[in-house]
This record gives sequence, structure tokens and C-alpha cells, in this order.
Amino acid sequence: MDEARGGRFVAGASVAANLGQFLGWVAARPRRYGETMEAWRTSCPRLSAWEDAVEAGLVRVAAESGQGYAAARVELTERGAARLAEVDGR
Repeated sequence: MDEARGGRFVAGASVAANLGQFLGWVAARPRRYGETMEAWRTSCPRLSAWEDAVEAGLVRVAAESGQGYAAARVELTERGAARLAEVDGR
């Protein structure tokens, strides 16, 4: 089962690969929350990259004052960048 433990994400191979793809997608260019939800939200518990990344502290949503949530930025945290580097073998 997938879960965050002590700041470390533990997952099966297919879930870890999906999470790695998600982190790479976020890191590739600036992303907005609305765009992220459109591309990555799912009701399938096996493909929950967004939910897993948020729960494990790998991404954050950063909104400007007066900005709607859909326009808020989705960014990798330091932990997320480290996890992406692990996945990419950097």
C-alpha cells in the first residue's frame, strides 16, 4: 500500500513511476492548480499521483493574494525536488 512514512514515500513500482512522471511534469514548467487538476486528478486509487504528492509533502500550492485557487502555482517542495532527482537518477 502507498503511504508517506517519516517524510519518505513508499510505493509499488507502478505507483512510484506514475508519481515520478507527475513530479517531472510539475518541474518541467510553471503549472497552475486548475491545469494540474485537469491533467492529474483521478478517482482511481492506483493512480493518485496528485494526492500522494500532496500527502507526502512533495508539492505545494502557492496562491498570490487575491488570486483564485485555479490560478495558484503548483510547485515542487525541496522534498519533491529530491524525490524527482532520485527517480531520474541525478
